[in-house]
Amino acid sequence: MEILYFDTLTFAQGTMYIVATTDGLAYIGTPNASFDEVKEWAKKPFKGYSFEENKEKLQPYKEQLTAYFNKELTDFDVPIHVKGTPFQLAVWDALKELPYGSTTSYGSIAERIGNPKAVRAVGSAIGANPILAIIPCHRVIGKNGQLTGFRSGLDVKQFLLELEKAEYFH
Repeated sequence: MEILYFDTLTFAQGTMYIVATTDGLAYIGTPNASFDEVKEWAKKPFKGYSFEENKEKLQPYKEQLTAYFNKELTDFDVPIHVKGTPFQLAVWDALKELPYGSTTSYGSIAERIGNPKAVRAVGSAIGANPILAIIPCHRVIGKNGQLTGFRSGLDVKQFLLELEKAEYFH
């Protein structure tokens, strides 16, 4: 049976679960959410996997995330293991190309993946992003410059943008 290894990470916005497989980081949870969120997320992409708490296996991910939250790291180089539809994977790959401290719009991501009319679908794919910060969905804002939906809440999105000193309109 395949295993999802997990641990917790504490930062300014609270404590969150982080989950990895032997192939890479698979999930970063919502700050202060219960482990039930992790179990619910894993049902589809990692059905049949078992959970094992393992601080040692999660240490490299915790180190990079901590460095990011401490403004000591701008580019992650840890392996990731995400599962999604081909469309979701294309959107998430486009997100990974967004430079630290920048923002873009949903429409721009749709254009970047060669599907300019798929703005709403891009929004759905971004909402399904399992790895906050490392796949930087927080860098996508409304075309009017306003903060828009975020799985972990707009307060966390604003925190991440301010952490990176990205410019956006209030």
